[in-house]
This record gives sequence, structure tokens and C-alpha cells, in this order.
Amino acid sequence: MAGKKIGIRQLVEFVLRAGDLSSTSNSQNTALEGARIHRKLQKAGGENYEKEVYVKRTVSMAGEDYVIDGRADGVVQTADQLLIEEIKTSDPDFEDLSENTLTLYWSQAKVYGAILTHDLDMPEVTIRLTYYQRTTDKITKTEKTYPRETLQKFFDELIEEYRSWLVMRSDWRKTRNQSIKDLAFPFADYRSGQRDLAVAVYKTVALKKRLFVEAPTGTGKTISTLFPSIKAMGEDLCDRLFYLTAKQSTRSVAEKGLQVMVDKGLKIKSITLTAKDKIIFPDEVDVAPEDNPYMIGYYDRLKDGLRDVFEHESQITRPIIETYAKKHMLDPFEFSLDISTFMDVIICDYNYLFDPIVYLQRFFSQPDDNNFFLVDEAHNLVSRARDMYTAQVDDRPIDALLAAGKMAKDNEDVQGITNQLKKVQTVFDQVKLPLTEQNQTQAVTTEELTSFRHGLEKFNSFVQDWLPKQPPVPFTSQILDFFFTLLRYVKISAFYDESYRVIVSLDEDGSVSVKELCLDPSPYLDMSLKMGRGVVFFSATLSPMAYFKETLGCETNGLSLQLTSPFLEKRQNILVTPYINTTYKQRENSLPQIVESIFAMVNAKKGNYLIFCPSYKYMTQIESAFLDRYQQFNVIEQSNQMDEKARQEFLDAFSKKYPHSLIGFSVLGGIFSEGIDLVGDHLIGVGIVSVGLPGLSDERDLLRNYFDQKNGKGFEYAYQLPGMNHVLQAAGRLIRSSQDAGNVVLMDNRFGSLRYTQLFPRHWQHYQRVYSTEQLAKNIAQFWQRVGEQKNEL
Repeated sequence: MAGKKIGIRQLVEFVLRAGDLSSTSNSQNTALEGARIHRKLQKAGGENYEKEVYVKRTVSMAGEDYVIDGRADGVVQTADQLLIEEIKTSDPDFEDLSENTLTLYWSQAKVYGAILTHDLDMPEVTIRLTYYQRTTDKITKTEKTYPRETLQKFFDELIEEYRSWLVMRSDWRKTRNQSIKDLAFPFADYRSGQRDLAVAVYKTVALKKRLFVEAPTGTGKTISTLFPSIKAMGEDLCDRLFYLTAKQSTRSVAEKGLQVMVDKGLKIKSITLTAKDKIIFPDEVDVAPEDNPYMIGYYDRLKDGLRDVFEHESQITRPIIETYAKKHMLDPFEFSLDISTFMDVIICDYNYLFDPIVYLQRFFSQPDDNNFFLVDEAHNLVSRARDMYTAQVDDRPIDALLAAGKMAKDNEDVQGITNQLKKVQTVFDQVKLPLTEQNQTQAVTTEELTSFRHGLEKFNSFVQDWLPKQPPVPFTSQILDFFFTLLRYVKISAFYDESYRVIVSLDEDGSVSVKELCLDPSPYLDMSLKMGRGVVFFSATLSPMAYFKETLGCETNGLSLQLTSPFLEKRQNILVTPYINTTYKQRENSLPQIVESIFAMVNAKKGNYLIFCPSYKYMTQIESAFLDRYQQFNVIEQSNQMDEKARQEFLDAFSKKYPHSLIGFSVLGGIFSEGIDLVGDHLIGVGIVSVGLPGLSDERDLLRNYFDQKNGKGFEYAYQLPGMNHVLQAAGRLIRSSQDAGNVVLMDNRFGSLRYTQLFPRHWQHYQRVYSTEQLAKNIAQFWQRVGEQKNEL
């Protein structure tokens, strides 16, 4: 049954890991490269060598069966001999590996040996630990032979140590599942579309599918996805939900959704993961792991901390994590990750599943049907995924590092690192040379710069040996920052394929940057999704579905569900203005029509309005032109790089009373065009200037050319659809509840063309064209009259 499997590596690491918490991020190895090295070594296994052998044993505890399983890298069996090979790949010398690391390596193989000697009825087994040092290609092989009885005793002791944790988890699962069986939908009635969505989500979990859901604002997407997923969990169809989001605000919505069900009797354990740089304790900042009291002896205190928090907490948020981390002297970020292995629901950012550098290896090192994924605001994942698989480095830090090194020129260790920095500078100079010779500022290639990457790898290999011997001073901290920047580039290089482009750019100051640009990460997203039994992608804007299915890695196996608005369509008035042309050449000429259209909307009814513009520059032009003609209105504007206080002041303005209408000028695709709730009369109208096309850029053109070759839809994928997505999100700020009403004025004649009307969501199909500002004003006045009549009827 789902929920009863325990990975052998997970078991070994939990029981036997001891000592300090040290940085594990300094290896240049990637999952892809590790798999490649494994395949290379396995090919050399010889006759009778069987690779990736699935090994499992069922053990019974507390009246329940648990499958202990994993895959042995290599097994050789003859009539009188059994050999198991365990392959490990990393950067340090074999001789430099810690005693606990070696214990974990050997113990994992010993569990394989305990199971296979029993299953194959072999008296003993030879275990070969093959260690591949990636930085030097050095292979170290060590063999040990164990009798079957010794390994069985080791396995039994391991299980006995873990027994109390399994029993604790099992007892909780029984409590959880019983509460789920008793749980009814937490509201008196389903909104329109909610039942259909809940049924579709449950079937998606049961059938191990991938579902794309477009559900307009007000559907109640969070509860409609969480509730059926949790009901499926109660039927042992899955054991762990990942609620993945793009923003902190959305994570709080998921927390509230869970709390609604908890208030109705649900027993469930959840955790919200916070980024490392935000949850770190102040006294940990700039402290080396070997000097950090929260990391020294971390694993010796971890189990006490885990048991404490598990027994006393259920909805675990950042303050709770910090409280228990302080109590048990544990690094809060790592503690939160360790807690997550015992949780039913994990609420976290997209990158914990999809980012190849920071994904949660404890959950996603191999496929696991226990995992099910809910991806909120999925329209954001397309651009986020490209960023996750893109890396950029430049040579700007090198001069500063060399200057800092000169301050300690008599130090031999510093001389060594400065020599390496000069070599890295030479590598950058080599990619810069063709540009300077041809008097160019940029070059694009489809070929990976392998010699450039090798140069970065050599520097990082030197740093890995050099850094542990250095005192924690500002210079070493600067070197470490540079190291991690180069490391990301090196790791992303492992994914380089035909969807990548390398952009080499020369700046005015002579510095050079190299960017590995990922144009299509869909195959890698598909790989990530295979780490679970299925996924539901949901958002208010997932049109056209075919675009999102293709770009999110589900082109051939994605199901779809599009729901209509749960609110009366007659409470939202969609108006297209063919008399306004906002193409770049016509922007100046269109200002009078835009100004008069804004006036027609805000003058019809006193209230609060948002006007979205395609850029800050254009926004300023429109606002100035409007104020030149109409000074009686209250006007606020979004500024670039607003801090949290400024953002809140902007939003608070919509809660105040004014003698005339309030107009907020904002930017399409910006911080106020999605993720904000201005309910009721806090917002009664939205104006959108232009179709939101992203600005022309070399990278956008590379994206366009790539998809032109792939599917003939380059302009749509690079420009039109991302722009329309911003439009739909901005318009979605208006109707947030069943009591809301208002106008959406689309100020661009392109909105009336078939290219755009075919992208309108279902609840926009009643849109109207208005051909003058006079007709616009009349239409809006009639709309408010109808809304007033509806209120009187109620």
C-alpha cells in the first residue's frame, strides 16, 4: 500500500548519521552527471554484472507491513559468489571523507547485502565500494566480505533503532486517515465548479495523471484541490502532498485552507518551508559551519528535536520551527527540511521540486508514488523554470578579489588562490577575444563553451581544497561567493542540449559575461514530475492549455479542465476599444483617446480604479497627460523597486475614502497585477493599456526563433502569450468575490482581433466593442444602472 515504503538510503542516513552539519553544496556534481558516471562504471562491470538491481524486504511492525527498498548499483552472482557494488561520486579525495560519511556508504551496501544473501540463499557477500572523485577522475575501490549472519544482525539492529519512529509515524497515520474519512467538505455548499474540480483532482490522484485546471478567481481553487487530495491520502492513494507556489502570499492561502479543514476535525501535519536566507538565526550569519553552534553536533541532537516537534505540533510554520530549533540548538533551515520527512503536507516554493540545484534530494532522488504535487498559480512556472535552468557568470569580481589578495601577498595560501584567479581571468579573456577582434559587443552560439567550463571547474576544484584551510575572513567569504556563482554555471552545463544558447556579452567597462540560456526546460520539468504519482497545475489563467502543457513538460500526457466563473457574468463588463492604437509608433497619438477613456470609466461612478500600463515610461506619460486635463481625482502610482512599506501604503490607499475617484497607475506584469485582493468597493474598475507584449530583446528573439523551428509558434510563445497572461492577471484583480462588480476596459485595438479574442477565457465571451469614448461612457453608465437594479431586486 502507498505510504508504507521506506528507502534504504533514507533508513540508513536517519539512523546512523552523526556529528556535525557541514555544507554539502560544494560539490560540482549533478544528478545527471552522477547518473552518467554510474552508467560508465557499470558498463565496466564485466560478465554477469547486473546494474540497478531492485532490492526490497517487507518488515512487520505494530501490526503493519513496511517495504524497505532501494536499488543496488551493481550485483554479480555466480554459483558460489555474490558481489554487490556501491558507487559513490563526489569531489573530495577518498582519504578526506569523514568517518561518518564512509559509515553511511558501507551501511547502505550492507543493507543490500543483508536482503540479497537471504533472498538468494548465499552464505556471504563481498561488498565493493567504488568511489569516483569527479574532479580528478580517480577511482578508488575497496572490498569487504561479510557473512550472511553478520549482515542480518546489522539489518535487524537498524530496523529496531528505527522501529519507534515507524510506530510513531504509523500511529499518526491511523489517526490522520480516520479523521480524513470523517471529514466532509468544510463549507456548507460547493460553489459553482468546485465539485467538478474536486472530483477531477481526486481522480487525478487515483489514476496517477497530470491535470491542468483553469479556474477563474472565486472558484476556491485552494480548498478544491487540497480537500480531494487529502481525501485520496486517507484512502492510501498517496502519503505526502507538496503544495508548490511562486509567492509567500500564496503559501499563506494554503495554510489557511488547511486550517479550515483542521477546524472541522482534520488531523494532519503540515510544514511551510522558508528560504534559507530568511530563516537563518542572526548569530549564524557569516559563521563557518565548523564554528556554528547550531551545526556542531547537529545530528547528535536532531532526533530529540524531531520527536519534540512531532509530538507537540501539527501546523508547523516559521515561528514554530525557530522556537524548536533554538530549544535544541539546531540550524533552523536544515531542521525544517528534516522535519518535512515526517509531514503529510509540505508547502513550499517551486524550486524545491523543479530547481536542479536546490531541489529536495531527500524526496526526489528517485520516483515515489507516495508524492503528489499541487502547483498553484501555475502560469508563473513557465518563466521561473527557464530561470532555474539558466546560469550566468562574469569576470567583474576577479579584479576586486585580486586586489584583496595583494593585501596579503606574503601569505603563500593567498598567492595560490590569486594565481588561480588569474587563470580564471585568462579563461574569460579567451571568450572575450573574438568579440574585441571583430569589434562586437555580443555573440550567440548553439555550442556549449566546454573549455570555458573546464576552466571554471579547475578553479572550483582548487577552492574546495584551499578553503577549509583558511580562516573565516572577508577575503575567503568573497572567494566563496564567487565559487558558488561559478558552481551554478558548471552544474547547469550538465543540462546543455539543443534548447540552450550561449550568449557572450561585452560591457562598456570591458567586463565580459557568459550566459547559458535555457529556452525550453520542459523535458527537465517532466523529469521532476516523474518523482511523484501525479500533479495538478491550477491557475485563473492557463489559456491556451496547449501552450502550458507543452512548456511545462506535459504535452502528451496532460489532461485539462476549464471552469466557468462562479459569479454572474453580468457583474463584470468587458469592453474593447478599437479606436485606440498603442503600437509603439502610435503611442503619442493615442494619448488623448487613452486619457478620455480613463476619464469615462472613473467619472461614471466614484470609486477606486487601477490603470495598468506596459512600462514605467509609458505609465508616466499617460499619468501626466491625464493630470494635465483632470486634476480633481486622487492619483497614486507604482514606482520602480518599491520596498514592503511602500507597497503596503499603495494598497492601503484603496481602503480610504476620497471626495473623488482614486486612480492607481501600475505596470502590467508588476507587483500589483497579480496576488492582491481588493474586494468589494475597494476596486470597481480596471483599465489595461496595450496587449502587454514584453519588450523586444535579443533573448526574446532567441526564444521566438527556437519555437518557430520547433512548432511554428515563435511569436506567440515568446511575446503574445506571456503578454496576454499579464493582461488576464491584471484584469483578475477586479472580481474577487460574489459581491464585486466593475468594468474592465481593454485599451488597444488589437484586443478586438481574432488573434486575441480566441485567447479570451470563457467568462469573457460576453465582451463588447465600443467605438468611441462617448459610447464607452454610455455603456459604463448603463452597466452601473443594471448593477444598481440587481441590488434593488435582492
